[in-house]
Amino acid sequence: MKLAVASLLIGYAAAFAPSRAGKSSTALKVNELEIGATAPLGVYDPLGWLDSEPESFERRRAVERKHGRVAMAAITGCIVHNNHITFDGYLSPSANLKFSDVPTGVDGIRAIPAAGLLQILFFFALVELAWMPASQYDGDYGVGWFGDNIEDPEEKARKLNAEMNNGRAAMMGIMGNMVVEVMTGQTMYEQYAAGHISPFGDGEGVF
Repeated sequence: MKLAVASLLIGYAAAFAPSRAGKSSTALKVNELEIGATAPLGVYDPLGWLDSEPESFERRRAVERKHGRVAMAAITGCIVHNNHITFDGYLSPSANLKFSDVPTGVDGIRAIPAAGLLQILFFFALVELAWMPASQYDGDYGVGWFGDNIEDPEEKARKLNAEMNNGRAAMMGIMGNMVVEVMTGQTMYEQYAAGHISPFGDGEGVF
C-alpha cells in the first residue's frame, strides 16, 4: 500500500510537469514556464516530457491549473464539513434529507440522491463547456482576483505562482485525505480527535 501511495504521488507530480520549450506566454501576459517553478526542484520534469513533447505543455498546464482549483475547493469543503459546519435546511425535501444528515468523509457522496448527483454533473458540464471552457488554456476567465484586475505583471506572476503551488498542495491533500480515510476507516475529524497522525498506524493514537 505504501508503494502504491508513493507511486500515485509521483504520478501526480510527473503528469503535470511544465515544458522548457514551446509556447511560454499566454493571455495572462506572464511567463508560464516560470509559474510553479519553485526551489529546490525548479522546473520539475522527471520523465523528460519538457523536451520530448513541448507541444503538449499548454494543455498540461491548463489541466494542472484547473485540477488545482477544483482540489482547493474540495479540501476546503472537506475541512469545513469535518468541523460539522453545514447549511441549514434540506438537501432533498422529497427524501426528507437535511444537509446535516450527510455524513462526513468520502461516504458522504453516497447519501446524495441520484437526482442531486445529476444536477452536479450538469453543473460541471455547464462550467466546462460554457462558463470556463476547457479549451481556454490560459485559465483567465475575466473574473480577476476577487474581482480586481491585477495590472502589475510581477504581482500577477506572484499570485499565479501561489495559486499553482496551493493547487498542487490541495491535490496532494485531498487525495491523501481520501486514501488515509479508506486505510484507517476514520474521517479527518475522527483522526484528529484520536490524535492519529500516522496514516500507517492502527487508527488509534499518534502511531
